[in-house]
Amino acid sequence: MYAIVNAGGKQYKVEPGKYFKAEKVNANVGETIELDCLLVCDDKGVIKTGAPYVEGVKAKAEVLEHGKDDKLVIFKYKAKKNVHHRQGHRQPYSKLKIVSIG
Repeated sequence: MYAIVNAGGKQYKVEPGKYFKAEKVNANVGETIELDCLLVCDDKGVIKTGAPYVEGVKAKAEVLEHGKDDKLVIFKYKAKKNVHHRQGHRQPYSKLKIVSIG
């Protein structure tokens, strides 16, 4: 069984027992959250698609940790103008483990 979940504006293929990093969610570590934005759900060969989301099916996920991704360096440069601009960014994330889909 797997599902395509929309979390934080991005789509992830999830299965029970698997981990994935999503945009930071407002939940404490150890809490269970419900992801109700399922685009596609496959249950033993029966595929359900939503318009835009599958109704009546939710994925439960446990929050394992919060953190920040690796630093991205944004460097802007304009030729012949002596303009150099450097900026760094670390995106916050939440590591989630899918407990069940159903």
